[in-house]
Amino acid sequence: MKRAWNLLRDVLDRATIYLPIILTAAVALGTYWLVRNAPKLLEPTAKAAPTHEPDYFMRGFVIKNFLPNGDLRSELHGKEGRHYPDTDTVEVDDVRMRSVSPQGYTTHATANRGLSNSDGSEIQLFGNAIVIRDPVVGANGKSTPRLEFRGDFLHAFLDTERVTSNKPVTLIRGSDQFTADNLDYDNLSGVANLTGRVRGVLIPSAAGKPR
Repeated sequence: MKRAWNLLRDVLDRATIYLPIILTAAVALGTYWLVRNAPKLLEPTAKAAPTHEPDYFMRGFVIKNFLPNGDLRSELHGKEGRHYPDTDTVEVDDVRMRSVSPQGYTTHATANRGLSNSDGSEIQLFGNAIVIRDPVVGANGKSTPRLEFRGDFLHAFLDTERVTSNKPVTLIRGSDQFTADNLDYDNLSGVANLTGRVRGVLIPSAAGKPR
């Protein structure tokens, strides 16, 4: 009996020596199992680049832009509009636009289709494009005649008051008329650069009347 007890004690002593190693191995195996079976965190994914697909539509709409003092800068009407997030532009069917410059000029624009930037300061007009600047009398009493642009494509810049086109265009100033292959008109300087095949018809003004 004594021999059996000594044998058992010897076994327990040996087990006590190896117990820390056994416990460490058990903890390591448990940790490994937890790591293998724990739910994985969502890995960050690269943000997809916006595509040239409309992200919203508008029908029978009006978009108005105002100056810092609250005065109307421009208003854009359309039958249908589509916003493209990649270019932050709005494509408009049957577009109609009216803008008022700080100098008091009122400009109207119409076309079969228009493409406006996000703040409405720039618009491209496609198909039966017409831009009209109403006549105005300046502070000095000098009258500026009506100005009209016609073409298949016109590009209007409201902030810089420019109208350009890389396609044939007709310019009508008062009773005078010009045609050209390309146009770059600066309303601030009053200079129109017509290039390509340029033709003009000048109608003499009545005596005493400004052109």
